[in-house]
Amino acid sequence: NGRNLVFEQYVLSVYFEDILRAANRRLLKMSGERYELHRLERARDRRSRESMEMEVLDQYTGKRRSVKSLSGGEAFNAALALALGTSDVIQSYAGVIQVEALFVDEGFGSLDAEALEQAVAILTSLSGGSSMVGIISHVEELKEQIGSHILVEKTNQGSRIVTESMV
Repeated sequence: NGRNLVFEQYVLSVYFEDILRAANRRLLKMSGERYELHRLERARDRRSRESMEMEVLDQYTGKRRSVKSLSGGEAFNAALALALGTSDVIQSYAGVIQVEALFVDEGFGSLDAEALEQAVAILTSLSGGSSMVGIISHVEELKEQIGSHILVEKTNQGSRIVTESMV
């Protein structure tokens, strides 16, 4: 190949590009068409032949910048889009594999009210039918937006599980 990649690096780069395409379909929607993830064209480290690092194209400025410059809520949405994009690619490559459960652990505390509402809407759209989305969080605002809860309560005899249904 033209990039002097060993076979494994080439295969990983193909998967990575597919994941970024799938993630961007979701991230563009989540960010109001503002952000799009791209693989860095050149590795920052000279020892590496192929970069698996990302940058973000900000449609407001028309420029690419480091993903490290995203706010907490924006970074959360990018990570969620990558997770969902990875799931999409796995399911498309192996048609018999279906991701039936997704667990999101924290990250909601960094979201403002609008971003929190948007993230919940996306996760809610994924749940239902044969899919389940579990959210692990301490953010109280989520309780109002999520229909069913599994609460873990600490007691002096150990933890116990309490289920609630708001539906």
